[in-house]
Amino acid sequence: MTSNSDMNPGPGVDWNAESVTFDDEPDHGLRDPAVREAWAVRLRAWLPEPASDVLDVGCGTGSLSLLASERGHRVTGVDLSPRMVDLARAKLAGRDAVFLIGDAVAPPVGEQRFDVVLGRHVLWALPDPERVLRHWRGLLRPGGRLVLVEGVWGSVSPVGISAERLAGFLKPLVAEVRLEPLSDDARLWGREVEDERYAVVGVL
Repeated sequence: MTSNSDMNPGPGVDWNAESVTFDDEPDHGLRDPAVREAWAVRLRAWLPEPASDVLDVGCGTGSLSLLASERGHRVTGVDLSPRMVDLARAKLAGRDAVFLIGDAVAPPVGEQRFDVVLGRHVLWALPDPERVLRHWRGLLRPGGRLVLVEGVWGSVSPVGISAERLAGFLKPLVAEVRLEPLSDDARLWGREVEDERYAVVGVL
């Protein structure tokens, strides 16, 4: 099993440097067809039909953005790393997608509103996640949803955000909270994992 320090470097990491090898992780690059299909199936369940406007916060190299785009969704990706954004733009060249350099805490999208705010392994590393969630909720249209993939990694000095804690943050902000455990689906990670990994969907 890969440790969190290998998979999800925390605050203070040079993400431009990380971009060189970022897609080497099975769940980052989605290069393995089985891993890619596993994430595509989950996204189909989490994202609304018909096609919608999706804001991918902390989009990295755009792997989840690409899966959403392939389903017809219009994607705006935001990442603090210019190199990550360059890779995402290349990955989705020619598609209905825009990538912006900016902080996931306050995405630089102006007055634009979205049907979905999507984030994977982002919220845990941000200061004051409760406040961030309130801001993200304000970026949603009525009936919109927050789709958040998070977890707790490591056993000696665990880092992350538990499903219980995240659900508690969301309950005052949304009409419905759906929790989906992900640890037991090795296809998503390209390996068996033992730590807590999950998705929470909050629907307004």
